[in-house]
Amino acid sequence: MSRRHVGWVAGTAAAVLVAAGAITYAVAQDSGGTGPRTPGAESADAGFARDMSVHHQQAVEMSYIVRDRTKNEEVRRLAYDIAQTQANQRGMMLGWLDLWGLPKVSAEAPMTWMGMGDMPPGKDGALMPGMATDTELRKLQALNGKQAEILYLRLMTAHHQGGIHMAEGCVAKCSVGVEKRLAQGMVDAQQSEIELMAGMLKERGAQARP
Repeated sequence: MSRRHVGWVAGTAAAVLVAAGAITYAVAQDSGGTGPRTPGAESADAGFARDMSVHHQQAVEMSYIVRDRTKNEEVRRLAYDIAQTQANQRGMMLGWLDLWGLPKVSAEAPMTWMGMGDMPPGKDGALMPGMATDTELRKLQALNGKQAEILYLRLMTAHHQGGIHMAEGCVAKCSVGVEKRLAQGMVDAQQSEIELMAGMLKERGAQARP
């Protein structure tokens, strides 16, 4: 199996696991047979689902932008894999919030559930660590070819690093077993993609940080 498919396979495996769990209503706490418990609106489970949905949406957006800015098949394939995986995971997380009867938005600052609600407000559209700014997104839309590829790979590397940090927070704090497993799957898949993107940047004479 080629390295560029590792992240996609891991993400897809997590998605299959989550879908199976949702079908059997295993979206509730794995509580040793005492019955399902719906997470509260301020729980880590709900906070992660809300915040990671926003985080994922930007990754999908960036991936579709670069798909139209380059003809390089390797980058286009990676972008497609990321967009499909993260769009599917986002749909699952929003679906859980619906099942739990919880709002998809919160008045609390992003990542409050991780104890990071007091961090400085995001600037220029970057609401959470790793997210690209509005200026960076406009720059990506204006570039073509190799320049677009390098910026996308840099932005997505930072995006994944922020996503991994958040997913690790869910692994530690979330109580819903199937959600914790999804979060661990994100950690594994995105770390593999970071390694893949480092190699792709090196091939282009660039590094993750300019």
